[in-house]
Amino acid sequence: MNRLLRFLFFGVVVRIVVLCLLGLNVRHRERLPAQGPAILAANHNSHLDTMVLISLFPLRLLPRIRPAAAMDYFLRNKWLAWFALNIIGIIPVARKPETSVDVISCRASKPIHPLQGCKDALKCGDILIFFPEGTRGEPEQRAKFKSGIAHLVEHHPEVPVIPIFMHGLGKALPRGESLLVPFFCDVFVGEALHWSGSRVDFMLNLEQGMEKLEGEGEFNKWE
Repeated sequence: MNRLLRFLFFGVVVRIVVLCLLGLNVRHRERLPAQGPAILAANHNSHLDTMVLISLFPLRLLPRIRPAAAMDYFLRNKWLAWFALNIIGIIPVARKPETSVDVISCRASKPIHPLQGCKDALKCGDILIFFPEGTRGEPEQRAKFKSGIAHLVEHHPEVPVIPIFMHGLGKALPRGESLLVPFFCDVFVGEALHWSGSRVDFMLNLEQGMEKLEGEGEFNKWE
């Protein structure tokens, strides 16, 4: 039942919002992965970001697309948690290592790494949506990337990372707002990056790749 609801939500509701209310211009769509494992590394200004990224793929790939999202935000109440886990299909990411408990001995085991769910998804061949900024930024402003994605790729060096720059969603539904404002959006898909052997070098390549995509749009500064 949840699987059917997820297909209906993304196949009908999300596509109506993205295609009819917003309008979308996708450049270099051919660079999107045809299958997993892969990581989509995108800038983050709006809750619409995840919906738009998932809408770029055919519905047959929907079960394999997993957005990484903050555990403390999406699991704060049972209804939001159910929707996030079963309909959006998120992988909850803890802000800090979580401790698991052995139900037999009732003793705490070693802490679970915050990105363990993401690692498991890549092992299963999923397409992971990852926001290197860690949280939604100010409208149409790109924040400095955190190194979590480098840690993830270091453990999965065979997995390609596709940088994606989105513009306009921070105006359509910015952080702290609940009213959708129709606004045309652009999506720029970059060339795949691979593990370079160094976290510093990888992060530099990712930042430069994102800057290049942002420059393609020649957008005026948002005020």
